[in-house]
Amino acid sequence: MSASRFIKCVTVGDGAVGKTCMLISYTSNTFPTDYVPTVFDNFSANVVVDGNTVNLGLWDTAGQEDYNRLRPLSYRGADVFLLAFSLISRASYENVAKKWVPELRHYAPGVPIILVGTKLDLRDDKQFFEDHPGAVPITTAQGEELRKLIGAPVYIECSSKTQQNVKAVFDAAIKVVLQPPKQKKKKKKGQMGCSIL
Repeated sequence: MSASRFIKCVTVGDGAVGKTCMLISYTSNTFPTDYVPTVFDNFSANVVVDGNTVNLGLWDTAGQEDYNRLRPLSYRGADVFLLAFSLISRASYENVAKKWVPELRHYAPGVPIILVGTKLDLRDDKQFFEDHPGAVPITTAQGEELRKLIGAPVYIECSSKTQQNVKAVFDAAIKVVLQPPKQKKKKKKGQMGCSIL
C-alpha cells in the first residue's frame, strides 16, 4: 500500500460567507449556530475518493480586511482553493472576481480554484428575505457564469446547515488535484521557431 498523497486545501472568501461553518460541518457533521470569526484549527484527515486515499489538510482563512497582509501566508504550498461566496450576498459574489481571484492568481498562480456558493438553504427562505429586504439571491446560472469568468473547473452550491453538497465540495477539491482538467493548448500566433543564421 503506497503512502497517501497530502493535499493542502485552503478556503478563501469574504468574511461571514460561511467558510468556517463549511469546514466544521464537513469535519464534525455539526453546524455551529453562532458566528465565530475564523477559529477553525488546521485539520488533517485521511479521505478516500474514487478508491484513492489522500491526506486532506484543511486551512481556514479570515476574509476580513484586517487580515489582508497575513492571509497570503496560508497560500504557500496550496494544492487547491475553495473560493466561497454566499448565495444571499451580492457583495461576496462580486468580490470573487474583483478581490479574491486577483489575490489568488498573484500569490498562488496555477493553483486550481473550486467555486463554492454557500448558505444554499437560505436562498429559498422567504422569511430571510422578509427580514433582509435589501438581500438579493444569487442564482445557479449566475454562479455558473462566474465559474466560467474566473476559469474554475467546478462550481458547487452547498448548505452547511443541512449538509447538502458539503461532502461534494471537498470531493471535488480532491479530484481536481488528483485528476487535473486537461488544459486547452493555446496556439500562439506568429511565433516562429528559433533560427540561427
